[in-house]
Amino acid sequence: MAKQPIAQIQKSAFNFLNTLKKNNNREWFNENKTAFQAEQDLVAVFAEALLQQVNIHDEIETPSGKKSLFRIYRDTRFSNDKTPYKTNWSGYFKRATKYRRGGYYFQLSPGNSFLAGGFWGPSPEDLKRIREDIAFDAAPLKKIINSRSFKDTFQTLQGEQVKTAPQGFPKDHEAIDLLRYKQFLLIRKFSDKEVLSESFLKEANQTYKNMRPFFDYMSEVLSTDANGIG
Repeated sequence: MAKQPIAQIQKSAFNFLNTLKKNNNREWFNENKTAFQAEQDLVAVFAEALLQQVNIHDEIETPSGKKSLFRIYRDTRFSNDKTPYKTNWSGYFKRATKYRRGGYYFQLSPGNSFLAGGFWGPSPEDLKRIREDIAFDAAPLKKIINSRSFKDTFQTLQGEQVKTAPQGFPKDHEAIDLLRYKQFLLIRKFSDKEVLSESFLKEANQTYKNMRPFFDYMSEVLSTDANGIG
């Protein structure tokens, strides 16, 4: 019987990225494409195992771990950095249906690994609805981000903010600290040792699980009207 691949990030995955960083050119990559494919397949095994775990407590639209992975090729059209390849493994699980907003992101690379979720670029309409809900009653969101689980996992809500107050909201609003956000991000960083450990799959799944109160709040705000009707 063939041995099943281990659902764990291997040190070789980081070794490949370190070598790629030193040889970030098409000639080297083409010569080492077989090695890249082998490492990517192992990361896909981990992503599939994580996807299965997340699907126990949430519903994900992304069909497989392999499909969750982003391409290694960089879009250099609008970047001063013209190196052609990313030096990380990354992927995204999209939550299913319009009533489950948000998604789960992972990025793994030597010295810069993290899991994240939330709203990176909310549409003007979505941002307006979020801010209006916060302005009306900030207590539900404050309760979530001040909870022990949230603080232990993510420390604080992250994301870009306007400098003073968003248009249409007073500068002295009691929830101005939340109204300033243009992005709403939950981020947890991991050391190389943590990523390469046997417990990382469990920790990654628990991290995503701890995002649910925030996602549930945002999903209700963004999928119902002021009367709570979808």
